[in-house]
Amino acid sequence: MKRIGLVAIVPVLILALAWTQELVDQLLFGGRWNLPMRPGGSILGVFTAPFSHSGFTHLVSNSLWFLPLSWLVMAKRPRDYLAVWVGVLLAAVPVWLFWPSASHGLSGVVYGLLGYLLLIGWLERRFSAMALSLFCLISYGGLLPSLLPFLSPPGVSWIGHASGFAGGVLAALAIHRDPQQRELPR
Repeated sequence: MKRIGLVAIVPVLILALAWTQELVDQLLFGGRWNLPMRPGGSILGVFTAPFSHSGFTHLVSNSLWFLPLSWLVMAKRPRDYLAVWVGVLLAAVPVWLFWPSASHGLSGVVYGLLGYLLLIGWLERRFSAMALSLFCLISYGGLLPSLLPFLSPPGVSWIGHASGFAGGVLAALAIHRDPQQRELPR
C-alpha cells in the first residue's frame, strides 16, 4: 500500500513544482520569469528547465503526457523513475553546452520516460515488460515525430525532445545492465 502511494504522489509533487513556478511567473512576473537552459548560462539551467514553461498552454500539454508516463515508470520501479530523471539531466548537458538557443519544459522528461518505456520491454524480454513497451508505442507513438527537426513544429525544441529520449534510452540500458536493478522473474 505504501508503494502505491509513492507511485501516485511523487509525479504529482514534481508536477506541482512546475505549476507553482508557472503560477508565480504569470502572477508576479507577467510571464517573464523563465528558467531555461541557455547557451553560455549557468549549469543550474539544466536542473530548472524542466520546471519552466512558456505559459499555461505549454505546461498543460506537458502535464497531460508527464503524469501517465511517470506513473507507468513508477509502477514498474521507483528506482527506474529516478534513473530516467538522471539520464535526462545528463543528456541535457551537451544541449546546454553546445546548442545555440534556450530550451525549457517537461517535454524532455516526457520523452525520456517514453524512451525508457519503449526500450525496457525489449531489453528485459519478459511478456509483461514487452506488453508495456507495445502499449506505450501504440498509445504514445504519435509523439515520436517531434524528435526530428523537420517534423517538429516551429518554436518547439526538438533537440530537447531528442536529448530527453536519449536520456531515457540510456537509463533503460543502464538498468538492464545493472544486476542489482533487475527484477526477479515472476
